[in-house]
Amino acid sequence: MNNSLKKFLPYLLWLVPLAFLLLFYFYPLGSILWTSFAQAEGGVGGAIAEAWGTASIRRIVGFTFYQAGLSTLLTLIVGLPGAYLFGKFTFRGKNLLRALTGVPFVMPTLVVAASFDALIGSKGWLNQVLMDWFNLSAPPIQLSNTLAMILLAHIFYNTTIVMRLVGDFWARLDPRLTEAARMLGANRWQALTRITLPLLAPAVLAAALLVFIFDFTSFGVILVLGGPRFSTIEVEIYYQAVSLFNLPLAAVLALLQLITTLALTTVYTRLMVRISRPLSLRPAALTQEPLRTPRQKLTAGVLVVLLLAFFITPLVSLGVRSVVQLEPDRRQHTLDAPVVTLNFYKSLWENTNQSMFYASPSEALATSFSYAGVTVALSLLLGLPAAWMLANRQSDLFSRVLDPILMLPLGTSAVTLGLGFIVALNRPPLDLRTSPVLIPLAHTLVAFPFVVRSLTPALRSIQPRLRQAAAMLGASPRQVFRYIDLHLIARALLVSAVFAFTISLGEFGATALVSRPDRPTIPVMIYRFLSQPGAQNYGQALALSTILMLATAAGMLLIEQARVGEDSEF
Repeated sequence: MNNSLKKFLPYLLWLVPLAFLLLFYFYPLGSILWTSFAQAEGGVGGAIAEAWGTASIRRIVGFTFYQAGLSTLLTLIVGLPGAYLFGKFTFRGKNLLRALTGVPFVMPTLVVAASFDALIGSKGWLNQVLMDWFNLSAPPIQLSNTLAMILLAHIFYNTTIVMRLVGDFWARLDPRLTEAARMLGANRWQALTRITLPLLAPAVLAAALLVFIFDFTSFGVILVLGGPRFSTIEVEIYYQAVSLFNLPLAAVLALLQLITTLALTTVYTRLMVRISRPLSLRPAALTQEPLRTPRQKLTAGVLVVLLLAFFITPLVSLGVRSVVQLEPDRRQHTLDAPVVTLNFYKSLWENTNQSMFYASPSEALATSFSYAGVTVALSLLLGLPAAWMLANRQSDLFSRVLDPILMLPLGTSAVTLGLGFIVALNRPPLDLRTSPVLIPLAHTLVAFPFVVRSLTPALRSIQPRLRQAAAMLGASPRQVFRYIDLHLIARALLVSAVFAFTISLGEFGATALVSRPDRPTIPVMIYRFLSQPGAQNYGQALALSTILMLATAAGMLLIEQARVGEDSEF
């Protein structure tokens, strides 16, 4: 009996994260789907038949898969050379370059959209410079509301996933495998195609699946940069549910998105388990080499310049554009005279409409940071026991089933979850519709999977003999966890906390639905400014986006400094 109880006790660690998911994920999601399908004639089957019988919906579904697939392919093309550089070589400034190229991943989607609009939009720097040089009356680069702009933003946002996941795995492949193939007569191309690429295939596929999931569920980028011409499943859910209140159609689309995401995350988690046990594994410090030949140095230099230009230019453009006001030049009507000013920042603290319901950006900053603090606490409280179980019980059927389920909130429509919160959490003891805690709960759903994926590799890397030695010296399981596990994963906990903090700062989809008008977050205010005409509103949106960009960039730099080991998924 005692032995059976001891075997069962570790599974109690699943109670807290599973209870959270049941109450704040499955219950709201099930409630909104049930309510939506109840309004449809013919129930679920009738709603599905009506949705699939609509040509515009079929076109939106097809476009969602098309743009996600194309974005993923282009992201791989851009990211794999960087993965090779990071994986095979050491060079001065590598850690800083790694941190800078990782900044876009933690950027809120609205900030990414504003960055590209500030660079190549109709009011962006490139168009302004070209109009100035060639005395043009209209912007020569017309990328606003085009597929090209969406693809560029997605590549910018997700390339770091490929460089990190594939690069880290590449760095730990044993070079003796390819050396043995060369000694047996294989040339460089044969060694690459028959040894290296087959070993890299799981990592490349895992990175592609993760990028596809993020592109498939993209919301802010499509909403801001796509304009009325382009709509994905996520944007259409928002439009059908909020604008038309067509809940049955929104539910069908949300269900399709959920099924697709579940299938992809299941494959992804299986691949990550496989990646964690490669055929031959060595520390990166023993496999990487310095840049020696002139050809290597030239290639690396060109690649570094291209990476910095692609990743940094939009962010710098955003910051510069937020302090530069373009005023019409009365002498030459086709030119704009740039004026350096802090007016956009100063106006953030002004109530120009003299409204008693106005919430200043300073209040939005305080609100966002307070929500982020609560999100960090909840995410660590939920993520640590789940990560411990996945790391130490990864062969259990229970853990293998739950692993992809923990990733589901990442691929579920944030709009659907927001509506689910409104529908389900409206009765005591869970009447949270007007409670400020509702937003941290929504943010925790998004941040919780990131925390789990960050902590699990760190826990897996702990040598079992350390725990065994402590136990032999009389330490209880609680003491082993406190003095061994927590001490060794302290830096991973810091990384997870910063991840959760930055994710909370930038979350927009669910927040846009459940936030109170008098307590908006920064992304909600940015979207309000971007939705309103006028240069002043546009400048305020850029100023707020710059503040949010600096905060998340600082978080990314801290993550890179505190990053532990080489087994990391992000």
